[in-house]
Amino acid sequence: MQEDYPSREEERGLIKKFEEQLKKETFHFFDVTEYETIIQYYIDHLQYGKGLKAAKQALEQFPFSSEIGILAAQCYIGKEQFEEALKVIEKAENLNPNDVDLQTVKGNILSVAGDFDKAVEVLLGTLDLAEDKSEVYYNVGLTYQTHGKYHQAIDYYKQAIELNINHESALYELAYCLDVTDKLEDSVAYYQAFIDRDPYSSYAWYNLGIVFNKLMRFDEAVKAYDYALVIDDTFSSAWFNLGNSYMNLERFTDALEAYKNTLSNEGPSAEVYVCIGAAYEKLEEYEYAIKYYRKASKIDQFYEDAWYGIGCCLAAQDKYYEAIHFLNKALKLDPENANYWMAVADAEFNIDNTVSAIEAYQEAALLEPENIDIWLDWSFIYHESGEKDKAIDLIERGLEESPDNSDLLYRMVVYQIQAGQYKEAFTYLENALILDFENHKVLFEFFPKLETQKALFKIIEQYRQKD
Repeated sequence: MQEDYPSREEERGLIKKFEEQLKKETFHFFDVTEYETIIQYYIDHLQYGKGLKAAKQALEQFPFSSEIGILAAQCYIGKEQFEEALKVIEKAENLNPNDVDLQTVKGNILSVAGDFDKAVEVLLGTLDLAEDKSEVYYNVGLTYQTHGKYHQAIDYYKQAIELNINHESALYELAYCLDVTDKLEDSVAYYQAFIDRDPYSSYAWYNLGIVFNKLMRFDEAVKAYDYALVIDDTFSSAWFNLGNSYMNLERFTDALEAYKNTLSNEGPSAEVYVCIGAAYEKLEEYEYAIKYYRKASKIDQFYEDAWYGIGCCLAAQDKYYEAIHFLNKALKLDPENANYWMAVADAEFNIDNTVSAIEAYQEAALLEPENIDIWLDWSFIYHESGEKDKAIDLIERGLEESPDNSDLLYRMVVYQIQAGQYKEAFTYLENALILDFENHKVLFEFFPKLETQKALFKIIEQYRQKD
């Protein structure tokens, strides 16, 4: 593949020329690297049909290009036409029999097509030809992982890492498989052994940080990333993950600094701009947050989190009409994201579009019925409009999904007291107190009158004494 990537403007120009050619049925000559750019663009945007048209045209002009063959196969894979993908690769193999990349892609196609044993055989068959054997072991590990064989995947990832401790993907996937198999805690010693062997390996410290991060031991993750950065202060991935750990520790100013260091070492990217925006958003510096979310959207207009971030910042400033516009842009790109539906619902509710808010909560509940915030927020609409029975029904639905959630139980207590269903309310109250006694304070938010609070407090104290 080409190493000198074209600018966005050059890329757009090539796409425009190619699409005009399709539309007008004319011919325009593209060199092989231009075809690669065009096909890769369509693959990146999931437009496999157009990518295939470009690939077929390119193969007519450059039949010996294994790179074009690989891209054509990727288009067929995208369309789930695995036999056609294999035919393209096998034809390219006849012309380039010792091309490891072609055989690797062939193995991946077989894996996706469900021929697992053949896929492993093909990938392992490249060991004698491969310059980088760690990559072969990594791909075999990935094949095992794809088919849920995590223990075998772990073995192959470890072989890849033994050969190349800096194999970032193998280290990351290894951490994932160890997490899935509940062996992540045990793996700390495994990563520590690499550090003992080479204490000045920034990658060893970095990956220990990843393990600590997955274990939610964020303070230790920060220390590990810091060691990696002491060794190599240009290690952009370490800066980025350090920022993520700081975000988890709610040290947003530190996270901001880490993300900006990522930017200075790696250059602009939509992902980093979104993270900077998120840090500013947490600091409630919404104008700066919006500025960086907009930067992300300019780099990648399909990056839904950028539009979502803008919408959330506008909503936080009570600019709900504007917020809905941007939230809907995010939703259009990812209609199966329950958080986006919830954000839209909240904004619609705040401009009194109750029907639209309810519809949005319905969509969110279909996607993530176990998300308790959906049931709490959705039921609150009916609570506000005085429809107590509907509010109770929704909390009941929430409890069917999460029967041991104290927030839902306490909210049920609120709604039932307000509906005059005192006997039922006290049953739910007792269950809630058993689950999480301290959380009973949420009740007082709904009963501002001192007399009611005193009555509730008395009942709760009776329970405490009885307990």
